[in-house]
Amino acid sequence: MTKAVFHPEYPAFLAALKERILHARTTAARAVNRELALLYWDIGRAIVEKQQLLGWGESVIDRLSADLMAAFPHMSGFSPRNMRDMKRFYLAYSDESIWRQPVAKMSKSLASDQNQIWPQAVAKVDENAVRAALPPRR
Repeated sequence: MTKAVFHPEYPAFLAALKERILHARTTAARAVNRELALLYWDIGRAIVEKQQLLGWGESVIDRLSADLMAAFPHMSGFSPRNMRDMKRFYLAYSDESIWRQPVAKMSKSLASDQNQIWPQAVAKVDENAVRAALPPRR
């Protein structure tokens, strides 16, 4: 049996830890979303390039989809429809000027600074909304 803690500083300590955990989960979710978006964009780019350079037709998407689903049976997201969406995603956002935003030119050390004020409103996430969307922890 554990001894109950009734120190006056305990509630503030617990609240700070909970806030830190929520912040870490939000940061991790953002990193995963960023990497998946880049992966899907890059898959779309690779498909478009092979189709243009090697003259591959649309049927390559069905074959690629089947091969990726076989290689990664516990993952979702590689259906023919999703692969076509990846291609459309790349085509919609392949203009280099889109990627040349000041934020993309920031050094990694500056971008990772927790106290940095981000120049874009999209970088600000409502953490209360994220908390509400997360499943309860057990």
